[in-house]
Amino acid sequence: MHDFLIKELSNTNIEYELQNIGYDSSYADKAAQKFEYKNFKIYNLTVPQANILKQTALTVGADCGTHRQTITGKIDATDCILGGSLSQLKKIAQKIQYQPFGLKELGILLEEKILIQKPTKTKIMGILNVTTNSFSDGGKYFKFEDSIKHLHKLIDDGADIIDIGAESTKPYSTAVNAEDQLTKLLPILEYIKKNNITIPISIDTRCAEVAQKCIEMGANIINDVSGFDYDPMMSEIIARNKNIKIIIQHSKGTPENMQNSPHYDNLMDEIYINLKTKVDFAISKGINKENIIIDPGIGFGKTKENNLEIIKRWKELKTIGCPILIGLSRKSLLNMPDAENQEKDIYSLALDSILIKENIDYIRVHNVKIHKTLKDILG
Repeated sequence: MHDFLIKELSNTNIEYELQNIGYDSSYADKAAQKFEYKNFKIYNLTVPQANILKQTALTVGADCGTHRQTITGKIDATDCILGGSLSQLKKIAQKIQYQPFGLKELGILLEEKILIQKPTKTKIMGILNVTTNSFSDGGKYFKFEDSIKHLHKLIDDGADIIDIGAESTKPYSTAVNAEDQLTKLLPILEYIKKNNITIPISIDTRCAEVAQKCIEMGANIINDVSGFDYDPMMSEIIARNKNIKIIIQHSKGTPENMQNSPHYDNLMDEIYINLKTKVDFAISKGINKENIIIDPGIGFGKTKENNLEIIKRWKELKTIGCPILIGLSRKSLLNMPDAENQEKDIYSLALDSILIKENIDYIRVHNVKIHKTLKDILG
């Protein structure tokens, strides 16, 4: 009797594995698409659309899950789960473009979404809080001399971007007016400009006035944790400054109330739809999609369980087509309110290591040095 030996593959580089067994190297990149599988949720299809999509999926050996009453026509619309290999999904996308009921547009969109996105190396955003009440280091860098010293440390430790904030948006904090924010921010930006410091600078603010004045002083990115909800002029400011990137974050409520028993019927659906709507809004205002970064908002109107679910499923947001940032550093999901920052950094690093390994675009951290060291180890 032959002794069979079987091993499950966890290597996501199927092209390499195919070549390793002697597969034709000239075709390995195309063949790899037959072994890479994706599942898509498609919202609110009509019954005819859903039935055609399901039948098309079955013809190529894939499948499409729909509401059980789709086949009877007793419902008007259904969400669908479409799953298959990349090769199968491409065939489905092409086939439905020849079908009625508006399925051509769905096919074109599906082709766009199944394109293989090459992984990027994670960029590290270092945090410089010049506040008195930030949850982790409030008051520590409030003095100008201390903030400049920490700025240089973040750069020396390997940060790719520095995110400077003069308003704490921790739970139950209150807003800081534009004048007070600028009093802290402008001297730092003047120092950066005067000393020809070239590292990209992000400004953590919800206020359009603050954003505009900081952009004039050389800021490259605006990090709006409200995702345009706080100041209606923010989108206008970003649209007017064509080379400025904007971080659009999901937040349920405001800092004053966001942690008052947050609830979601479907966490990732709600975050996805909210961010997709905001990205579409930004584009409609004239903001280039290439300048948009999205952030699911760890700790902003979420429970600990919500936050951990986001870390597991953040890649679902890639379908929006924008780079993704996650900031979990020292936050309450660690459930370590009385621990020293050094200890919190260890567990922040443990969670961030998952994101780095999965090639998330950006992580926002307090302790840049240990994250840069880990990033170098992982290659």
